Order: sequence, then C-alpha cells, then structure tokens
Amino acid sequence: MAKLPDDDRQSCCAGTSTCSTAPTRQAPVTDLDTQAVGPAVEPKASSCCAATPAKAVVGTGCAASSAKQAVDTCGAPSPAAKAESACCAPKASAKAEDTCCASAVTDTMGDSCCAPPSFSAAKDAQPEVVAPNTFRISTMDCAVEESEIRRAVEPIDGIRGLHFRLAQRNLRIDGTDAAVEAALVAIRKAGFAPEPVAARAATAAGATDDHGHDHAEGPSYVRLAAALGLAIVAEGMAYFAPDTMVWKGLGMAVAAVAIWLAGIETYTKGLIALRRGKLNINALMSVAVTGAFLIGQWPEAAMVMALYAIAELIEARAVDRARNAIKGLVDLAPDEADIQQADGRWQRMKATDIALNAIARVKPGERVALDGRVTKGNSSIDQSPVTGESIPVDKEPGDLVFAGTINQNGELEFQVTAAASNSTLARIIHAVEEAQGTRAPTQRFVDRFAAIYTPAVFALALAVAVLPPLLLDWAWMTAIYKALVLLVIACPCALVISTPVTVVSGLAAAARRGILIKGGTYLEEARHLKAIALDKTGTLTEGKPKLVAFTPSSPSSEAQTKRWAKSLASRSDHPVSQSIMAGLDGAVADVDAFQALLGRGVEGVIEGKRMVLGNHRLIKERKQSDARLEAELAGHEAQGRTVTLLADEDSVLGIFAVADTIKASSIDAVKRLQKLGVVPVMLTGDNVATAQAVGREAGIAEVRGGLLPEDKLAAIKELRERHGATAMTGDGINDAPALAQADIGFAMGGAGTDTAMEAADVVIMNDDLGRIAETIRLSRRTHSVLMQNITLALGIKAVFFVLAVFGSATMWMAVFADMGASLLVVGNGLRLLRKHED
Repeated sequence: MAKLPDDDRQSCCAGTSTCSTAPTRQAPVTDLDTQAVGPAVEPKASSCCAATPAKAVVGTGCAASSAKQAVDTCGAPSPAAKAESACCAPKASAKAEDTCCASAVTDTMGDSCCAPPSFSAAKDAQPEVVAPNTFRISTMDCAVEESEIRRAVEPIDGIRGLHFRLAQRNLRIDGTDAAVEAALVAIRKAGFAPEPVAARAATAAGATDDHGHDHAEGPSYVRLAAALGLAIVAEGMAYFAPDTMVWKGLGMAVAAVAIWLAGIETYTKGLIALRRGKLNINALMSVAVTGAFLIGQWPEAAMVMALYAIAELIEARAVDRARNAIKGLVDLAPDEADIQQADGRWQRMKATDIALNAIARVKPGERVALDGRVTKGNSSIDQSPVTGESIPVDKEPGDLVFAGTINQNGELEFQVTAAASNSTLARIIHAVEEAQGTRAPTQRFVDRFAAIYTPAVFALALAVAVLPPLLLDWAWMTAIYKALVLLVIACPCALVISTPVTVVSGLAAAARRGILIKGGTYLEEARHLKAIALDKTGTLTEGKPKLVAFTPSSPSSEAQTKRWAKSLASRSDHPVSQSIMAGLDGAVADVDAFQALLGRGVEGVIEGKRMVLGNHRLIKERKQSDARLEAELAGHEAQGRTVTLLADEDSVLGIFAVADTIKASSIDAVKRLQKLGVVPVMLTGDNVATAQAVGREAGIAEVRGGLLPEDKLAAIKELRERHGATAMTGDGINDAPALAQADIGFAMGGAGTDTAMEAADVVIMNDDLGRIAETIRLSRRTHSVLMQNITLALGIKAVFFVLAVFGSATMWMAVFADMGASLLVVGNGLRLLRKHED
C-alpha cells in the first residue's frame, strides 16, 4: 500500500495554522495500585491536533479500538475510532504509525494531552464527524470481491487505508482526494459500481452474508409464490399432459416464466460473476438451471430455481435476525426529551437537536434519551440495556445516566454530556457493528477452504459430464445431469454462512449482557484462556477507598499536614488520592513543580517546601523509614489498608491509611473462573500485606503485591509461559502495558469511561467480575456451535456428493440439501442469542 509521505503526516489536521511534528505529551498514566500518576510519555510518532474536532482529517493509524485492532479514523464518534485512543493506550499507539488527536484537552498541569480525564469531557470534545469517502458496492458479497478490490486499489499512490464492512457492503477509502477518485475508477474497471453513502447510512445498509449472494435484494413474496405455483404446474404438465409438441411447448413456456420470476436476480448476478471469472452461487445456479432446461429437464429447472429463491428469502430473514440483533438497541433511546429553556420552562425537543450541557428531565417510567450527569432528584435506573445489570441502580446528583435506560421512580434532571449520536449506547452499537465487520480465525479458514472447494467441484462436474461417456459408456444426458447436480452441490453457501452468523450472534448476545467484545477473534480466543491476572483496585475491590486513619508526626502540625496532603492529593486522579482529599477538610494550597513518581506517588512544591505524597516503597527509597514507622505501617497493612505518607525533604510528616472493600460479586466470580479451569492471579502495586489480605478474602491463592507497571508486564509473560493463554483485567488505562501483553485484555466499568472502551479487547460495561467467566463460557459455546455448523454443512455435502455421482440424487434434492443445510446452520447459530442461565 502506498505510504503517507512525511509532509502529509505533519499536516494531517486541516484547519490549523501549525501542526506539531515534535513529540507531544501523552495523557498522564495513573497507576491505581501504586498511588501514582505516571509521567507523560512521549510517543515516537508525530502527533497533531486539529483546532476543532470537526476539522480532523483521517489518517492511517490515528486511533485503535483495541490493542490488537487498529482503526484508521481520527475524530469519528465511536469507541472504535476515537482520537484519544492513539494517545493514551500504548496498545493502540504501538500499532499506529501516525498519531492524531481530534481535540486537545489541557490537563491540570497545563500540558496538552489527548485523553480527557473525565467521561463527559471526552465526549464534549468529540462531536459527530461524518466519515468521508464511504461507498456502497451492491455486488461486493464476500472476501473474494474484497481481494479483487484490494488488488486494484492498494497500489494507487495516496491511498492510506481500505476498510471493508461486508455485512453492509460498504467500503471506506482513506486517502487524498485524487487517490480516492483514482480508486473509484479502478473499482469500476474491476466490474463494481460504488455509490457514495453517508457515514451513518453506512451502518444501516442491508445485510449481505459473505458467501457470494445477496440477502438484501431479491424477489418479493408474491413473485415467489407465483414462480412456485408455475413450477408446480410445469411439473404436473410433464407428468399428466399429453405427449405432444404443443403441450411440451406450453410446459416449457410455463417453466421459463417460473424461472424468470424466481431467478432474474440470480441470472443477473451470475452473469456478472462469470464475466469476472468468478464462480459464486449465482453463477453455479445460473449454469445448472440453464443446463437442466436445455437437456429437457425444464420442470425440474423451474422447481429448482423457485425452491432456491424461496430458501434464499427464508435464509435472509433468519440471517437478518443475527445481523440486526444489536440494532434493536437503537430503538431503546427516545427520539425526544424535555429540555429546560432559558426562562425556566420545559420544552419537548428532538434528541438530535439537544446541545451539550443542556438540562434534561426524565419522569418515572420514561426512558432516558441522552447521556448525562444528574443535577437534581433521586431515583433508580434500570441500566440493563447498557450494562446488563438486572437490578436497578440508585441515582443521585453527580451520578451518570445513560441513554436507553429506564427511570424506575422519581423525577430526575440531568446535564447532557454527549450528543445523541455519541451516547454510550450509540457507541456500543457502533463498536459491535465494527466487530461484526471483522473476520474471526475460523471464518478466514472457511473462506479459504470455500475458495478452493467451489472451483474444485466445478472442475469435477465438468469431468463427470465428459469423461464417463467417453470412458465408461455412460449416456451423455445422464452424465450431464449428474454434472448439473454436482454444480448445485458445489455451492459453499451453508459452509461459508455457518461462521459469520454464529460469530455475529455471539457478539450480539454478549452486547445484550453488557459485554462488549471488539471482534470475532477475541470471541473465539477467550475459550483458550488458562490464567487471568486481576488488578485489585476497582476490579476485585469497589475502587472507592475511604480514609480511615491519620497520624501526624507532631500533634501541633496536624492542621498544616492535612492541608499539604490535601493539596498534593487534589492534583491526582488516583482513587487513593481522591479518598484522602475527600476525607480531609479545609482549603488547598497552590502546588508548583507538580510531577508524578511512577509507581510511587507524587511530588510538588508547596509554600517553598518540596514534598512527596507516596507509598511505602517511596519512603524506603528516600531512606526516611525507621523501626517505629515500619511497625506502625505493618499494623495498618495487616488490616488490609493501603498506607500513603506525606514527607518533606527531611522526615515523614504524616501517615494516611485508606481502606477499600472487596466487591460482593468478586468471591463468586473467582470461584466461577476456577470452575472453568482458569487460574486467577492478583497483580497489584499495593503493598504485599494488603494484597494478601484481599486475596485471602477473594479466594485467590497466588497474590503478587508491590508491583510496578513493568513488573506486571513481566508477570503476564511469566504466566503465559507457565499456564498458556493469559488475560489481564484492569481499568483500561493504568494497566495498559499489561493489557497489551495479555492475549486478551478486559476493562471493567466501560459504561462510565471512554478510555476503558478504547484500551481493551473486551469491555465489561459494569463492574461485575463475573462477566469475565460469562465471556469465556460464551466463547466456548460459540466454538461448539461453529464446529457443529461446519460438520453439518460438510456432512450433508459429502452425502449428496456420493449420491450425485453413484446414486440417484436429483437437482431439487441437491437444492433442498444445500439450502436446508444453510437454514439449519443459521438456526443453530441463532441459538446463541437465547439467554442462557449459567
């Protein structure tokens, strides 16, 4: 593929007077378990930020939906294509050649960073951006056409990326204007007809399954009923009408009309395929039906085409259930909401017209129309459409509400934090649609197999038509008929459709349960997991520690020590720092020269004195510990508390002990993982004594405490060598290196943070650790259904292959077998959409 020139990279953000090519600072990385905000990291690739999000221009590798799946959009309003992912997720940016930011957000230190610290700020900076150069190609049915288009377009200079969504027959071309125009010319020369579509329309296009025929367009029910009726008449005339030329001619005419009514679309697409030298189902059926008609089997030809078209229509409806399973979530969010006007009155407005920061109201029993933060009222919200939680969640001022959720009781007012097109629900839908567009490993294997299988059977059919009459003295008509039956059997429809419909159903089933899996690869690979590393804070525990003890070094300096500690804590977003700040009264002082000490704490200058607020490790490294202090710290740690100390350049000024409670669901979740044969291991930066206390309570035998981020990375490597496939569960940002190293990265609590949705391969939309075990079970069920479908499809083919060559199989029997097998595998795949009680 043509490379993007360096000068293009430097000017990738239109609308800015200048574009930085110097390394830009990455968002501060917070290590939850070690009470530290990591220093800004300088990415190796050039970075640029548009003056406004709307001016961001697409560039290769600007964003990544996960560590292992790069997405080439900058500024698109979805978790799969948000600019900050390239800036804050090492997993993503490691794969990206260029980094690009749709908006610049200034952190508390005044440094420009790409990852906003809060959910609402991130979405405020991400208004909807229409993805350019998206085209619908109605005859792009499967991976074969994708390969043809890639061969035609990728050599063109200025092309940065091609993004196929075969389910919707959409192609997005990233490149210069001249390159895009040249690409369209090349695509047309290859025999395709690209038509421009709007970005959102691209996700709503009709579904097509990747096996060479169209489920979105076809004959109507009336036409099919007429075709079937005429085919039955033609069969009756062949058996019961007088054996005269007039009746035969009339019967042939009736059969021809039936074939035309049922098969005009099939013939049209078959001819296009044959002109391109492609053997798809349309080409095979066109040749088979035409051949049967010409050798005098016109009644059977009519019946075969009618049955094929009917089976296709039934299959299309079944497949649509899988393709559209997640799209039903779109209807959950109301189109309108009550918005408070400047004069205080309430007015009903369309959700798409509501501005950010507007005050909305939701009454009891109504659905929430937009994402927001509660400003007034108390109620409970049914969040099951977004997080999969079965129990309503209490809401009070300051809490987040999500579009599509249901207000149970009490009226709520909330401040809108995201546009309708960028709500959490909309981003979930978009992410799953993106995941559905990727091919899982089994699907890639099946596509490769089908690409060989169909031409091979076609060649065998030609051999059966020609060689037996010459070598075995078969009658020519008998040999040709058997060859036509083989042509029908050569259709790989049931085999190829068996995989995508199963994977799509699995992804949709997961999303309904509040599990966002970013691609079929991770859905399939989760079944192999043998070990899982669990972060402590926010994963096993509530992640809401409280200050439970404070000991100043001198009673006379207690007030001053609290003030200094609160001042430093206010500059950090670490849960422990936040708990210290919340637990201390009084104002904060200005902090100069603030910086993070990765894995240890923070430091700054207050009132001319340099101070640190950090963990036990930091105090030891500064050689400010003694026997008395060690004994006091050991007492706190034995109780499972996390200890943070304030110190100046001379001595320790105060000890702050915070305690976090383990989640009620964590103990059961650990048991469920162990029951599945997955070994849970706790990796935490917290002190060993505290980690072991939490581990004992959770039922985890292997606990590793006092780890720096690089130690967690090494631990993942060691676990993989010892156990096999290993997952990492964290908050999506603070454990990013370990998430990147793991085979699958799980992020918890994705409904509340953009960054969590960006960083991991699987996002648990609530904080229920048990969803990880559910993901593994779903992966194993999906694999089981895949194997059943492949076995079923190949088994039926094998039986009728033998019958066609050595037995008495007929064309209509072959059609029944092929389309019947397709319906069986589709129905079997759709079983994943059913709710399974574990």
